[in-house]
Formats: sequence, C-alpha cells, structure tokens
Amino acid sequence: MKNQSVSSNIDWMIVSIYIVMVILGWLNIYSSSLPEVETSIFDLSQYYGKQLLTIAFTIPLIIIVLSVDSKFYEKFSFVIYIIGLLAIAGLFVFGKEVKGQTNWYSFGSFGLQPSEFAKAATSLALAKYLSDVQVNLKNLNHQIIALGLIFLPILFIAPHDPGSALIYTVLIFVLHREGLPSSYLWMGLFIIIIFVLSLIMNPLYIVLITFLILAFIYYRSRIADRNMIISIITLVMVAAFSYSTSYVFDNVLKQHHRDRFNILLGKKVDDKGIGYNVNQSKIAIGSGGLFGKGYLEGTQTKGGFVPEQHTDYIFTTVGEEWGFVGSLFVIGLYLGLIFRIIYLSERQKTKFSRIYGYCVASILFVHFFVNIAMVLGIFPTIGVPLPFFSYGGSGLWGFTILLFIFLKMDANKVNEW
Repeated sequence: MKNQSVSSNIDWMIVSIYIVMVILGWLNIYSSSLPEVETSIFDLSQYYGKQLLTIAFTIPLIIIVLSVDSKFYEKFSFVIYIIGLLAIAGLFVFGKEVKGQTNWYSFGSFGLQPSEFAKAATSLALAKYLSDVQVNLKNLNHQIIALGLIFLPILFIAPHDPGSALIYTVLIFVLHREGLPSSYLWMGLFIIIIFVLSLIMNPLYIVLITFLILAFIYYRSRIADRNMIISIITLVMVAAFSYSTSYVFDNVLKQHHRDRFNILLGKKVDDKGIGYNVNQSKIAIGSGGLFGKGYLEGTQTKGGFVPEQHTDYIFTTVGEEWGFVGSLFVIGLYLGLIFRIIYLSERQKTKFSRIYGYCVASILFVHFFVNIAMVLGIFPTIGVPLPFFSYGGSGLWGFTILLFIFLKMDANKVNEW
C-alpha cells in the first residue's frame, strides 16, 4: 500500500470538479472581457489571456504541492504561518496601492496578493495547534491561543483589505467543531445584531431595549444576585459597543464603505453612484431568465454595464448568459465540492488532516456564499472573489494550494494505517 502513487489515491471527484470550475471560470472571464476587435485567446494584453497564462502555471504548482510529503505541511505549519504573517505585514512598507487598497506586491507588470496564500497558512497552523493531544478548547488559555491564530492575520489584513479579513472569521466554526463552547457563536451572533442595529437606529434606543430585556430576565430569574452582576456587565458592554460602532462608522470608515452599508440597509438609494455595480448586477442576472441569452450573447456583459465583471462580479455573466438553470449548475458544483471535502475530512486518519479539511471547506463556503450574496445585493460589496471563477492569479493559486494540500493529505491517508 505504501508504494501506491498519489495519482492512484487522489480523490478524482474533487479534481474533476476543480477542473470544470477553472474551465468555466475562464470561459466566463473570456466572455466578460472580450474586446470589440477579436484577438487571440493568448493575447496577454487582455484579461482572458493573462488568466490563461495563470492557469498554465497552476499545473506545475499542483505537481509541486502533491509532490511534497504531507508530513511536511504538518511539521512546518507554524513556519509557513509565520512566513504568511510576515508577507502580509510587509505590505505596510512595500505594498502597492490598487483602487485605494494596499494589499499587493508589485513585480513589474506582475502582482501578488499575500492574503490569498495566508488562508492556507492559517489553516495549517490552526490544524496543527488543535491536533495537539494536550489542547482542550474548554480551557480558556487554549481558546485564547486558537482565537489568536485566527485574529492575528485579521489584524494585519484589515487595514489593507477588510473583505479578505472577514473571510478568516469563518474559522471560528472549525473551532466549534473541535469543542469551542456554543456560547462563542451566540456571542458572535449577538454582536452582529447589535452592530446592524447601531447602524439603523440611535444607540440610546438599543441600550434602553437591552435594559428592558435584562430587567425582565432578572425579574423572572431565581438567582437574582448572580444575574444582577451579569445584567450590569451585559448592559455596559452593549452600550460601549453600540456607541463605539456608531462612532467608528461615522468617523473611521471611508465614505464608500459607509455608502455600501447604507444602500444595503435601505438608508440610501444611489443606483448611479456607489450602488451602480449592484444595480447593474441584478439587472444582468435577472435578464438571463430561465436558460440565459446564450454564451457570448449577454447584452449587459457585452455592453460593459457591470464594472469589475471579470473579477468580483463574474457570477453576473453566468446569470445573464446561462440563466437560472446554468446558475443552479454552478451553485451545485460549489456545494458538491464543499460537501465532498467535508465527507473526506470525516474519513481522515489523523486529527490534523481532518481539521485542515474543515478549514478548507469553511473558507471555500464563505467565499462562495458572500460573493453570490454580494452580486445579488443582499450583502455589502467587500471585494470577495468567487473561487476558481474570478479573474486573478493570486486568488486562483491561493485556492489551488489550499485545496490540493488537503488532497495530498487525503491521498496519503492510505499510508497512515
């Protein structure tokens, strides 16, 4: 069994879905960026030409990832994590500003976004720490360390790219899978609710509502002394968070970030300004109908009405040209990939590879969910690409490394008996 090659043990179902996604992604990039004057598909002055070159370089990248012993990823996980953090921190000094965000390294005409690769690095480090037999997520110290591994890259990335930083928070669900108390998830949900309420109403009203709810709970409780202390602490925290959220929103966030939240919450209508992208995106998807207008026949796509359609809004091309049926097929591919990764994760022989698999599934899911919610106008535009579809070398390579490290671990489980 130990002499079997990776190719004989690798999960070809996931590989097949990956290949289909990459091909469909390129076809949609080609459609959304096709110039009026027809050129070669290898034209590097066009987005589809550059993406084709990126896909070509992905092949040797996959070979390298699969050639490395899976034990290497576990043994050097923290080293890879530190390198990832240093690469992100370096943006403060050497980063290039693109569209108001300093999240790229520039090497001539070539750019690299380290946050895309740090997702795999963070997943490896988290899996390594949680797989330690001594770690118990019921222990407060262990909880702090595990959460610290997640929030460290967030602290480095958030100033450059808030959208990418948001992705890392999904790893908290992996911690929950490994024993983190449910109270953390409820606390997170509570914070999100208070955050949203703070944007649509006066913080004073939020504090008053919270006071009335806590007073009712206190009145109904049989453990009055203890609940009095908890109620006071909760009320103070809600007040502090509500007022700080309002202050940060009005004085720290940039205007275009405030506009996007205001449009989403219905406080502002601006179909010709900051809301133009989302409005045109919904028009394009809606015009596709049941079966779409046909490949390369999308009028919104050919007319260039949707900005950034080859990147964050690539799903609008799918919706317009392939219609509802084609969109369901693409969504089915993502769900099939994610559920297959979860299924394989449960079959792993080591805790490290199982946890890493859940990290991969979580990251792919939040990218897929947020991107499609974004183009449908039910989530703020935060610059989250659609894995394997959106244009970009760093994104494609980052997701490929993330996925194929897991495939290497899964292929190697035969040798771990």
